[in-house]
Amino acid sequence: MAYVTAGLLLAGAATGPSAIAAKKKNNGSVKKEAFGKTADGKAVEAYTLTNKNGLKATVITYGATLTEMHVPDKNGALGDVVLGHDNLDGYLDGHPYFGVTTGRVANRIAGGKFTLDGKEYTLATNNDPNHLHGGNEGIDKKVWSARAVRSKTGQAVAFSYTSPDGEEGYPGDLKMKVTYTLTDDDELQIDYLATTNKATPVNLTNHAYWNLAGKGTILDHVLHLNADHYTPVDATGIPTGEILKVDEVMSFIKPTKIGARIAKLAGEPGGYDHNYCLNKEEFGKLSVAARVEDDSTGRVLEILTTEPGIQFYTGNYLDGSEVGKGGWKYEFRNAFCLETQHFPDSINQSHFPSTVLRPREKYTQTTIHKFTVK
Repeated sequence: MAYVTAGLLLAGAATGPSAIAAKKKNNGSVKKEAFGKTADGKAVEAYTLTNKNGLKATVITYGATLTEMHVPDKNGALGDVVLGHDNLDGYLDGHPYFGVTTGRVANRIAGGKFTLDGKEYTLATNNDPNHLHGGNEGIDKKVWSARAVRSKTGQAVAFSYTSPDGEEGYPGDLKMKVTYTLTDDDELQIDYLATTNKATPVNLTNHAYWNLAGKGTILDHVLHLNADHYTPVDATGIPTGEILKVDEVMSFIKPTKIGARIAKLAGEPGGYDHNYCLNKEEFGKLSVAARVEDDSTGRVLEILTTEPGIQFYTGNYLDGSEVGKGGWKYEFRNAFCLETQHFPDSINQSHFPSTVLRPREKYTQTTIHKFTVK
């Protein structure tokens, strides 16, 4: 981001020891701090990554959760663009998955059941009548281990957790590593790695709630989704099995305000909560999935991913009862989510891209959130 870099250079234009100190100060850093303890006494830590341009991302070990993302607006002023809480209690008391790493299987599994290699497995139906985001105590409610790691592109922290065989009903020991890197190109890159000793479904993602204006409605944000098709769902949010071409209401191929056609969506509480099938030349290849612009601040978020799908959600269940950072009551349409993923209920839909991971295989996924201004 040229204007940020230029500002830093001007600030340090003087010569001598002070100029050298300023230059070193802007090389980026990783800072670890205590963030409280869980009810059973486990310590939770917060890692704040700062890049050379001053952008900041904070991730806590509880749920490998992105709690803050500070990026500049068109005037160079930093602002936090993700919803969340100021302290650990806000996350422990229950919340709508603000910024968490979700899984083992993100999104929904029909009826909380699946059959794999001839054996039926039963999971919690925590989104009645379906299973959602890993169950009652998914990986978003676990304390992960973490350590700063070397990266050629910026500042990075790797979070690790092993989900034991049978946890939340899933088979196999699933070893997971999620690495957050805040690059000097103003990108928040998330790399996922998982291995198992038994065949098991895996679908990991980050569940950040974004608001590029920092506060208020997201209906005027302009969205482009690189998807010609989507998977329609039944009344409980489970894909019907169809893969349909986007119609006028569902299409964001042409950049369109999020609120332009949202009122035409039927059902309560209304709004987008759909999986889009990304246009990809090659499965598993990093490509552009979405771009969001906020005219009021000039902030732009571009998302690239190796995943085949992306869940677009418009904060349909935010109703003001959730009090977040600085006492902000999170209201209807105060945020959007763009969760890169395999399609919902893929374990029960054989024609969807498979989510099954087997021993001696590696699950990998990369998603990049790139921040610019216009």
